Amino acid sequence: MSQLPLRPVFRLFPGCVILLSLLPSAFSQEPTEPVASEQAAPMVVATETAEPAVVPETTLSPAPPKQDVVWPFIRLGVGVALVLGLIIALKVNAFIALISAAIVVSLMSPGPFFLKMTRVAEAFGTGAGKIGIVIALAAVIGSCLLDSGAADRIVRAFLRLLGEKRAPLALMGSGFVLAVPVFFDTVFYLLVPLARSLHRTTKKHYLMYILAIAAGGAITHTLVPPTPGPLVMATTLGFDVGMMILVGGLVALPAAVAGLVFASLADRWMPVPMRQVGNQPDVEPLSDEDLPALWLSVLPVVLPVLLITTNTILTTCAKNAAKPQVVQTAYEGTLDDALSTAIRQPEKLTSPTAQKLAQASGVSNVFGDASFALLLSTIIALWTLKRQRGLATTELAQVVENSLMSGGVIILITAGGFAFGQMLTVAEVGLAIKELFPSEGSGVALLTLGFGLAMVLKIAQGSSTSAMIVGSGMMASILSKGELSAAEQLGFHPVYLATAIGGGSLVGSWMNDSGFWIFAKMGGLTEVEALKSWTPMLVVLGVVSFLITLLLANVMPLV
Repeated sequence: MSQLPLRPVFRLFPGCVILLSLLPSAFSQEPTEPVASEQAAPMVVATETAEPAVVPETTLSPAPPKQDVVWPFIRLGVGVALVLGLIIALKVNAFIALISAAIVVSLMSPGPFFLKMTRVAEAFGTGAGKIGIVIALAAVIGSCLLDSGAADRIVRAFLRLLGEKRAPLALMGSGFVLAVPVFFDTVFYLLVPLARSLHRTTKKHYLMYILAIAAGGAITHTLVPPTPGPLVMATTLGFDVGMMILVGGLVALPAAVAGLVFASLADRWMPVPMRQVGNQPDVEPLSDEDLPALWLSVLPVVLPVLLITTNTILTTCAKNAAKPQVVQTAYEGTLDDALSTAIRQPEKLTSPTAQKLAQASGVSNVFGDASFALLLSTIIALWTLKRQRGLATTELAQVVENSLMSGGVIILITAGGFAFGQMLTVAEVGLAIKELFPSEGSGVALLTLGFGLAMVLKIAQGSSTSAMIVGSGMMASILSKGELSAAEQLGFHPVYLATAIGGGSLVGSWMNDSGFWIFAKMGGLTEVEALKSWTPMLVVLGVVSFLITLLLANVMPLV
């Protein structure tokens, strides 16, 4: 069969976009004039007769027009198809795909024509402003942990603590901790040599070792900030990063244990031999004398977590203490907004406990801010690297520059995804979904919807981060309208919606996922072996995290 030429088709694309942007306004205008004329006719008859004319009730009181549900779903379909088509079919960079989809959806959405490009740029700037500093600093911290040997020290501490018999648990714990500031591929690259070294000693359990690493690294990569996916979900759904760390870690831990159980079973079902990877021999590990102290190695990871979570706890306690006073007064907006305003003015609170907690919260808002906490961690990590390796100032600057170059790409992608999510809100997708599926009492249904959306996006385009970004944007558009806050609409804290989306973004990893190839190639597995081990293990991680989310949302709603 002959193939159709593609170039003429792509030449039609700009015209199609302009046409689609104009069609909604032509078809969605309200028929105000006909309704007015129909209502005027009975009034004339009433003035000419002694008796009022009997007019059908439907004529006098026409039903208000329902929310248009067709065009919002067309906009949604075009946007998602554009993202998937550009990434999968044309292999376009994720940032270009997401920002192009955001522009197209904006052009198709209601609003003044001259604002349709401006609002995309403003949304991109908002997203970059909220997550840019955190991601950039996290990239620097991750590089410093690897280059200084601090990450290696943490892993060896786990192994010494748990012993050789519990080596899989040690590898899982190492991956769990290190994947908080370090990207998954780097964590796996760091820990695989240790798994290979353990296999040389034990002569068994190679698959269990590398699956344990993958279980710990993958689950925190999708549920615990400052990795990009969880960070942008917290930003998009409008809650504190510290809450994402607390609840994300709480959900991730039992899921990681379930992943470890699966790793043990998979190792029994299909024992995989350790094969040579590449042409170079495995690198010999550094001696303990060349590694930094354990407390100094752990400090860049633990310090920001402590500062951020302390701020979250103090802020939550201050709001709970101020709540009895706030609910008795008239306030505008949502209750959470009113509580946030109240604790910023502690002198107006009548309760002494509320005043003290609000004052403490005011201090922790500075020191527990994610950007400030990670800046302190970055300084410690850079000092450790310089002290441990004796780097000159210019060499240290080069390390930072290389880290920021890799982090910059992630910032562009996450901010582009945030802009796409905001344009879905402008496209009235949330209102259309609410029209079809009324949300009263449907918090669990929305959790299931978020999980399912992320799963479909993951299977379609492969990236968990993109699935979380787009999925959270779609769910935020559902919760964005109305006088009630997201927590009041759901019946529980929106952090659980984020963990449900994160769980869904793990399900369906196969050959279009870079993590699949990292696991297969660095681990020395064939594609079939990876499909039989990596893919089902991520299903276990995703499903267990979703079930834990459902349990916690009902037992501990946090509202």
